[in-house]
Amino acid sequence: MDISVKRGHPAEQKTACLIVAVHAGKKLSSAAATIDTALGGTLSKLCKRGDLTGAVGETLMLHEANGTAAERVLLIGGGKAEGIEAAEFQSLAQKAARTVVDAGLRNAVACLADLQVKDRDAGWKAAQLALAFTGAAYRFDQMKSKPSRKPLLAKLTLLTEASRTSVAEAAVTQALGMAEGLALTRDLANLPGNHCPPRRLAEAARALGKAHKSLKVTVLERAEMQKLGMGSLLAVAQGSAEAPKLITLEYQGDVAKSRPVVLVGKGVTFDSGGISIKPGPGMDEMKFDMCGAASVLGVMKAVATLGLKINVVGVIPAVENMPDGNAIKPGDVVTSMSGQTIEILNTDAEGRLILCDALSYAARFEPDVVIDIATLTGACVIALGSHASGLLSNHDPLAEELLRAGQRSGDRAWRLPLWEDYQKQLDSNFADMANVGGREAGTITAACFLARFTRSYRWAHLDIAGTAWHSGKAKGASGRPVPLLMEFILNRARRGS
Repeated sequence: MDISVKRGHPAEQKTACLIVAVHAGKKLSSAAATIDTALGGTLSKLCKRGDLTGAVGETLMLHEANGTAAERVLLIGGGKAEGIEAAEFQSLAQKAARTVVDAGLRNAVACLADLQVKDRDAGWKAAQLALAFTGAAYRFDQMKSKPSRKPLLAKLTLLTEASRTSVAEAAVTQALGMAEGLALTRDLANLPGNHCPPRRLAEAARALGKAHKSLKVTVLERAEMQKLGMGSLLAVAQGSAEAPKLITLEYQGDVAKSRPVVLVGKGVTFDSGGISIKPGPGMDEMKFDMCGAASVLGVMKAVATLGLKINVVGVIPAVENMPDGNAIKPGDVVTSMSGQTIEILNTDAEGRLILCDALSYAARFEPDVVIDIATLTGACVIALGSHASGLLSNHDPLAEELLRAGQRSGDRAWRLPLWEDYQKQLDSNFADMANVGGREAGTITAACFLARFTRSYRWAHLDIAGTAWHSGKAKGASGRPVPLLMEFILNRARRGS
């Protein structure tokens, strides 16, 4: 999508759809007041008779706009004129974008820069509009024999004040880079398991390496992982005909060669549960069990596209968890790369088994921080629903940094405790630890398990089981937590750390 920023008179914009806001209390925004004059008071009349109240996200499409250069005018509820919350702006931006895209319009001009958003500047508003419209225009129909022929939005213009044009342009550039990463994340996650086994993730990483010279891509095969002693990761893969892969992408953007941010993404391309097989209903959604890996690939693409001055490494353990005659069994004991032994009480708690070896491997990059991203526990969905990702960390400043990034991006996380008290739930009579700690505090004990492999560096864990995809009629990958991670990385790149 082509997204540009310019200044100009709203009524003079030649476009299929001009978007202006109406505030709570039926008060027109400055751009809407300009259009109202051009339309001979039509907007005022509509508000007066109650067709639009100004509540956030409320919409009304005018299909005739005689007196302006636009074919249509979309009125969007803008909330309180004195200022709205950031989440409210994101909500109305997404509603405006969806309305335009659903109407099959090819281009639009958004006059929403005059909305006041608490603690947010013009650049943030421009970026959120760009992300909302690119997100609404995303389409995944490559598996269909007859893809949709509905026109896609091709051009969006953001109208802004002259003094804020350069700030908005820079923000849009960053947002478009992030949008490319989001699209890759969603594409990979939406692919069915038979079209996206571990080798497909490796192919996607290699394609990124070819497209961006700043990325060095390495793919370790089973024999190489055996030499490294990755008995835990390999144990999960032994029930599948698909070979496991350990994928690394190294981005060197900081000439000072500072320590990298290392992102570790869980890549279970399909999770049947193994011998501890999952119930049939909803099992198709276990193709999304590689959303952590997909998000790492999306972030690496965005970072490379934007050429950020920071060092970032992506590590992706990729496997398929299947229940054949070679599969691991409840009660089996395996030895991880760290040398610690693990009693497998539940083969459906496989994500932590591949992550623990990947986290041990991450130490070789001498990281500043390590963040793992995983659709790890159903318990996180019960605790936080689909609104926030679970966050646990062994380093308070890192946790706070991620929480702030989540708040600013709107891709929020919520911190849970990682107290030593929970570790005893992982006690085993036959190994150094069990891979599950019982029904109580399942998200926390899963993180406690991972914490045993991260003691040599600063680490955070994002459990995205509730946020990585939507179920029901809107089934599909959300792209989260790419916005959170990109906000975190952009902040670090700006301050040179």
